[in-house]
Amino acid sequence: MSTGPTPGSPRRRDTSAGSSVVRRRRLVAALAAVVVVAIAVAASLAVSRHGSDAGRSARRDARTPPARHGGAPAAVPATAPGAHRAPHEPVPILFYHVINRPPPGTPEPELWVSPQDFAAQVAALAGRGYHAVTLQQVYDAWHHGGLLPSKPIVFSFDDGYHSQYSNALPILRSRGWPGVLNLEVKLLATDLRPPEVRAMIAAGWEVDAHTFTHPDLTALSADRLRQEVAGSREAIRRRFGVPVNFFCYPAGSFDPAVVAAVRSAGYLGATTTQPGLASPVSSPFELRRVRVNGSDGVGGMERSLAGAAT
Repeated sequence: MSTGPTPGSPRRRDTSAGSSVVRRRRLVAALAAVVVVAIAVAASLAVSRHGSDAGRSARRDARTPPARHGGAPAAVPATAPGAHRAPHEPVPILFYHVINRPPPGTPEPELWVSPQDFAAQVAALAGRGYHAVTLQQVYDAWHHGGLLPSKPIVFSFDDGYHSQYSNALPILRSRGWPGVLNLEVKLLATDLRPPEVRAMIAAGWEVDAHTFTHPDLTALSADRLRQEVAGSREAIRRRFGVPVNFFCYPAGSFDPAVVAAVRSAGYLGATTTQPGLASPVSSPFELRRVRVNGSDGVGGMERSLAGAAT
């Protein structure tokens, strides 16, 4: 009788099972080694890619200065000298129309200021210590304890012409300065387009209302007056999502009924074409401005500004 294991005996089956376990363990170990190698390779590639991307990013940053958030200046820019509260300080509000050279035969060439003259005027004002602000900033300083630079000035642009976007915006933006767009709603269909207005808002510009169609407000019926004054404000607010807290009288024409309509529409104030500095002691609905004409250049603009202060 044989005393060794026979085929099919329990001992023979145990030995086979043990071999199988050993083989599985070896297979798992081999697979684990493969995974470790794969992870190491992937990590190496990731580091390489990250280094390459970082290098490219650094090269981009060296070429391009970082963009300001939204392009909009702060309420009182850090570069503004002597930022202070000014509850009684008059502020000059310049007003322009077209920032371009007038074509031959233009009926009102004085409404056109060349980009070169505008840039020179901005540079001259900056050299004298002025710093541009919005009308809202002026109002907040007068009535709510807000801050202004030591020499604030407002650049306002009437009607809404394409050149205010294409020429005035880059010149002011180069200094971090905002403008004030007094928008005639009708011109959104023919001249200054909505995407351009949005770009101006993103650059810190204030948008105020200048009616729908630029009529003589003193000659309108009560219903039409309400539509031009209150309706234009609502249209701009709905389209661009901005407050529209100020109104600009077309051609500077207004009377007590027009002022009442502007008050009733919820505006905080309104600008005129009457020469002089805007003052907190006068009616907020009769703010004076300084007109800049096409023939002024730097000297004429400075003389008008000096005359307004007297």
